[in-house]
Amino acid sequence: MSIEQKVSLTVEALNAITALCEPLTEDQWKQPTDCPGWSVQDNISHLVGIERMLLGKDATTHKAPKFDYIKNPIGEHNEHEIDARRSLPGSEVFAEWKSVVAERTNQLLTADDDYFAQPIMMPTGPGTLGDFLDIRILDIWIHDQDIRRALSLDGNHGGPCAEHTIDRLIRTLPIVVGKRAATPEGNSVAIRITGDVQRDVFITVVDGRAKIVDATPATMVCEITMASTVFTALATGRKTDAETVWTSSGDAKLAQRIASQLNMMI
Repeated sequence: MSIEQKVSLTVEALNAITALCEPLTEDQWKQPTDCPGWSVQDNISHLVGIERMLLGKDATTHKAPKFDYIKNPIGEHNEHEIDARRSLPGSEVFAEWKSVVAERTNQLLTADDDYFAQPIMMPTGPGTLGDFLDIRILDIWIHDQDIRRALSLDGNHGGPCAEHTIDRLIRTLPIVVGKRAATPEGNSVAIRITGDVQRDVFITVVDGRAKIVDATPATMVCEITMASTVFTALATGRKTDAETVWTSSGDAKLAQRIASQLNMMI
C-alpha cells in the first residue's frame, strides 16, 4: 500500500470516530467497553495520547495507578494518558480529540517523504512513520468498533479500514494454528470469514511451521466459519470463543483450540 493510500485510510478512520462520537451524551461517554477498565471516553483518551505523541507533543506527567489489567509497559504508558483525562467530562475529551485530529490530518496531508521515512519503534518492532500508519489504521478502527459494541451502535463493519485491519490480523493466524493450537504436521485448516469482509484463509503445517497457502488444500482437518465482526472481536481479545457464535466441521477439538487462541493483541 502506498503512503498516499495509508494517509487516506488513516484520515478516513479518524473522521469516522469523530462522526460516531459527535452526538454522544455524558452517560454514553462513561459506558464500559470490552477493553478492561476502559470506558468509551477512555478509548478516545487513548487515541488522543497516541496522536499527540505522533504530533511531537509532550506526554502527560500524570502517573496512573497500577491497575491489575495492565500487563506490559505499553499498557502502562497508555494508562497514564487515559487516567489523566478520566475526571474530565466526555465533551472536553472529545473537544481535544477534534483539535488533535485536525492538526494530525494537516500533518499527514502536508508531510513529505522524509517525514514518513523517519524511524520509530512500533509495538511490533522497528519501523518507519510510514509503516506505523498500518498500525494506526488498525488501532483506530478497532476502537471505533469497541465504542459501537459498548453503545449498541451497529455500523462501519466493512470498507477499506475494516478490510485493512482484518488482513493485518489474518497475518497472525499461522502462529495461532501452528504454535498455539499445535496443528499436526502435514495438516491443513481453513478459516472462513463471512459478512461485511469475506476471506477464505487456508493454513498448512509444513516442516513444523504453519503457513498461509494460496491454493485450497485437497483435504482439511477442520474448517472454522465466523462473521468478520466475530473474527475481529476474537483476534483483538475483545471477546472469547464462548461469548461469540462460530461454527466448525472436522476435528472439533482442534477447531476449539484455534478459536480459543485467536487473540493476538498485546
